[in-house]
Amino acid sequence: MYTPASYREQDTAFLHDLMREWSFATIVSHGQDGLLATHLPFLLAPGGHKDLGILTSHIARNNAQWRHFEAGGEALIIFQGPNAFVSVNWYDMQRTFPTWNYGAIHVYGKVRLNQDPEINRKILEKTIARYERPQDGDWSFETMPEEMIAPRLRAIVGLEIEIDRIEGKLKFNQDKSEADRKGVRAALARDVATAPSADFMERLGARSQGEDDDA
Repeated sequence: MYTPASYREQDTAFLHDLMREWSFATIVSHGQDGLLATHLPFLLAPGGHKDLGILTSHIARNNAQWRHFEAGGEALIIFQGPNAFVSVNWYDMQRTFPTWNYGAIHVYGKVRLNQDPEINRKILEKTIARYERPQDGDWSFETMPEEMIAPRLRAIVGLEIEIDRIEGKLKFNQDKSEADRKGVRAALARDVATAPSADFMERLGARSQGEDDDA
């Protein structure tokens, strides 16, 4: 991923936090049938042979992409954060051009397949526990009858990726003046569709200030 130095994020702990927040990601791989991509929720746990973490998810057995990983093929998993168009009109210094702000994390690693229904049961349990909120209602995975759970387990393949490499790119006007960043944040905050980008800029600013205070 092309990443100028001003946008490069190398703090693994912070990238892990963002991967958990932006956990619905895209897994991309290449096989005999060419490039394939699938959009999946990923869970991140500590560990791995490089101590960069382990990702788990599950894919439909009818999805041909999992065949790419039968021999331990490598995959690229793309996590995406808030993004927004940035107008020059929001800058204090306007002798420049519009751009696009965004956050992206690229993760690389070899995929191990889990075909054991009981391992995949645990993957489903952990995934549901991560996203299901008790206040949403009375449904729970555990109360589903086994005759409904068993076919579901046979219909999925578990994925486990030990992370080999992480690339983080957070492009939010870090190369601009504080006045320019302030103008962008204010403009983005006025629109509900772009407010998450404004909030993330505020977060990055506070984080940068905290790092400066610690220096």
